Formats: sequence, C-alpha cells, structure tokens
Amino acid sequence: MPARVQDPVPQRGRAADRGVGFTTQGKAKARLAEVYQERKHNPHGQHRIDRIQKYSPMQFREYAAEWRTSQRGLGPASVRHLDSLLEHHLLPAFASRRMGTFDHKAVDAFIMDMERNGVGLATQSNVFDKLRAILLDAHRLGIYDENPVEGVVPPQYDPKRAVIPSPEQLAALRGAGDEVLQLVADLMSGSGLRNGEALAVNVNNIVADDVYRITEQVNQTTGRYAPLKHRKAGEYRDVPLPARVRRSIEAYADTFGTVDGYLLRHPRDVARPMPTYHLQNQWQRLKPGGTVEIRSVDPGS
Repeated sequence: MPARVQDPVPQRGRAADRGVGFTTQGKAKARLAEVYQERKHNPHGQHRIDRIQKYSPMQFREYAAEWRTSQRGLGPASVRHLDSLLEHHLLPAFASRRMGTFDHKAVDAFIMDMERNGVGLATQSNVFDKLRAILLDAHRLGIYDENPVEGVVPPQYDPKRAVIPSPEQLAALRGAGDEVLQLVADLMSGSGLRNGEALAVNVNNIVADDVYRITEQVNQTTGRYAPLKHRKAGEYRDVPLPARVRRSIEAYADTFGTVDGYLLRHPRDVARPMPTYHLQNQWQRLKPGGTVEIRSVDPGS
C-alpha cells in the first residue's frame, strides 16, 4: 500500500476520496484509483516514498551512524558522551532493529528496561534524549506517520538542589584539603569559576587588580584545555577578582611556580593540566562519611 501523503484535493473532497458520497461503488473505486495515480506521480509524494523505501528497512545501527555524522556542532566532550550512550545503551538494545518498526510502545519498553536494570535517572534521561533525537530525525524524513515518541513519559530525572556552603564550611574545607584544593576553593567561592575553569587558572589572566579573565577550562573527558562551556574558542568572560583570591593566586605562583602562566599541573607530568580526578578524589575523602574529618573553624582564620 502506498504511503499516505498530503491529499492535493480540497478538504471538502476528502469524503468522496474515501468512497463516501458516490452513487455507485464502482465510481468510488475509480476515484480512489485516480487519487492514487495523482499521488504516485506527485514528485513530493514520490520523494517521500523513496525515503521510506530507503530508510524504513535500515537497521538502527546504520541509521544512528549516519545521523551521528550530521552532528557537526558537537565539541569533543559531547562527541565522547554521545558515543558512550550509543555504545553502552542504545546499540545493545536496538542495533539490528529496523527503523520502520519503532513506535511509542517500543520506546516505553526500552525506558522500563533501563529502570529494571538500575540505570541511573540522569543516564536514563540522557539516553532518552538521544533516542528521541534520532527517531525525530527519522520522523522528519517521513518514515513514520505519527511521532514515535509522542505520548511517551520521559525518565523523571530531578537533579538535587545545589547547596551553597557557608563561610564556616569553606574555611573548614581550606584547612582540610591540600594547596590545590585550597586555591580551587578560593577561585570557585570568590570569583565563581567552575571546576574545570579553576583548574585552568593562569596568572596572565589577571587583567586588572580586581578582574580575572576566564578563557578556557580543563575538559573532564579529554583532560586537556578546551573552550569554555557553550562558547567558541577565543571567547571569554571577565569576573570579579576579590583581593583574597588574587593573593591566593599570587601565593601559589610564588611557592610552586608556573608553566606558561598556568598554576595547576599534573602531579606526574608538568606538561599536562591538573586532572579533574585530583579534586574528585579529595572530595570523596573530605565529604561526610569520608576518611578525613572536616572540623569547623573560624572563617576569618
């Protein structure tokens, strides 16, 4: 049966096309055959039929690979994240499935499988977003008459509310961590830098006594310097630089030196940036339940 395309006749004629309103069944069948021929020779309709014939029998692994090549605006970290979601979640579930067989029931069943397998809600949400993007791309090609994710309830990921530490907690953190954690804590609490931005701190970015210019970050996935989040290479933002934070930067540089202005370097290779896991490991030890007790101290000390 040919794929359904937009009927070129006015709305009021649709009943006739379905065989309603004709005096004989023969006339109705003749009109249906006429409409079919019109659609068949309609270039727009034929193009859609061609796309359905090409993509509907295609396996998900093939379609996803083709779709992935079109995601040219993604940065290196986003590409790695996408590849991980495909490799560990989507391809194991759908690799050989024909694209034309997806519907909301298949998507619902996949979400329930993730729930049963104990996949975290944040990961479930990310996986669903990628599957939805792929299926919507196929829907735009005309493979489906109806959106296969319409009506599907997505994974209910609710991020925990961020907790801003008190001055007493910050003071305790500075006292319990090493010099790296102390500097990062000052940069993040005093100037609002993200983790990766703090790890890329550079004395040359002090553009005024009270202004620090954030130009890059240490990418958590690649472990290398990268443009700021959601910004292109060369873009930056200027942030306030309190006197305390400036003194922390200068004191660290005086004590440990710099490499091309960078303060924080890899413990075993000064040619590389400080890895993000250095902070993560310390936090695991310092947070409640860790191996190091954080004692409350006077924030002015």
